[in-house]
Amino acid sequence: MNTIRPIGIIGYGKYVPERILTNADMEKMVETNDEWIVSRTGIRERHIAAPEQATSDLAYEAAVQALKTAGMSAEDLELIIVATITPDTFFPSTACILQDKLGAKKAAAFDLSAACSGFVYGMATANGMLQTGMYNNALVIGADALSRITDYTDRNTCVLFGDGAGAVVLGEVSPGRGFLSFDLGAEGSGGSLLKLEAGGSRLPASEETIQDKKHYIYMNGREVFKFAVRVMGTATEEVLRKAGKGKEDIDLFVPHQANIRIIQSAMQRLDLPEEKCVINVDKYANTSAASIPLALVEAAEEGRMKEGDTILLVGFGGGLTWGASVLVW
Repeated sequence: MNTIRPIGIIGYGKYVPERILTNADMEKMVETNDEWIVSRTGIRERHIAAPEQATSDLAYEAAVQALKTAGMSAEDLELIIVATITPDTFFPSTACILQDKLGAKKAAAFDLSAACSGFVYGMATANGMLQTGMYNNALVIGADALSRITDYTDRNTCVLFGDGAGAVVLGEVSPGRGFLSFDLGAEGSGGSLLKLEAGGSRLPASEETIQDKKHYIYMNGREVFKFAVRVMGTATEEVLRKAGKGKEDIDLFVPHQANIRIIQSAMQRLDLPEEKCVINVDKYANTSAASIPLALVEAAEEGRMKEGDTILLVGFGGGLTWGASVLVW
């Protein structure tokens, strides 16, 4: 990638709601058990937003942290992108609601919808705008409250999802640092495999759509699993090629936290030991757009990345979509 000016992460933050729903709790709600959930997904617990918390509230907490580590005030922000599939409202955008909460009066603001790939899509979008000089900094947030669209009577999906938010501030960094490459893609023909069918212009909310539970996540788990394993491999290979890097150059792998078996499959393909991979699906489950930034920020807070390390991020999600990035910390 020919960079006009190097852009990288200059601040970061995360937030998960206080309430924790364990596998033992799930056993009381649907016909399932801890051993089944852990063996198939790696998930042990998930965080659930309080009744009064919307996606913008989760995003706000992560944003405040990110601005603090960046040493910036909200008044300095020039761009806010919120990647989410659970916006507070169709409009105004969650990014605009957040802009007001933060007091970021100078910032342009919009939402981006690419499901679990949304955070990487958001960083790629902001990176392009910053490289050209259109803006000097950006706040990119992946935030979702999946509990709001999860059917807690569906044993196949309800154990998989949690709520949270992760945020980064992007800005100019020293030469040789920052983003080296992105690889974004979509396979819209698979859109029906993972969807929330009702509530939009195709199928507006009605008594019938509510009765038919069409306002909840639907997922064909088997087919999504096959897509994920395939695309995690091809996207990582392509983004490394674009960056002029090899598998041996990866210092830390930060994958989307959907399923431990998908993560392990990617690690095998990349010949990566577990110490080079960030895994926190056991604590947070699948948090959609928040998944990758939660893992990235947690790794940063734990000191797992040092300056000059090569980081590989990769995610996949509804759409179907995928997004990968290589950056130098």
